[in-house]
Amino acid sequence: MEAETKSNYRRLYRSPDDRVIAGVCGGLGEYFSTDPVILRLILVVLVLFGGSGLILYLLAWVLVPRRPWDMKV
Repeated sequence: MEAETKSNYRRLYRSPDDRVIAGVCGGLGEYFSTDPVILRLILVVLVLFGGSGLILYLLAWVLVPRRPWDMKV
């Protein structure tokens, strides 16, 4: 019973494979099953219009743990 719950449980990690700076957008792309390029474009737009994207990215960089290399996606 416990093994079933663990297999359905997803956790947000920064991606060590698909990263440009810290792997935040790559990890979000894996978590939401979307292309990280789209998330990067959204981030750039947020940075250009108000700067909130930079603050969000830095917070995610600090708060979201990096996915271990041996863990499968």
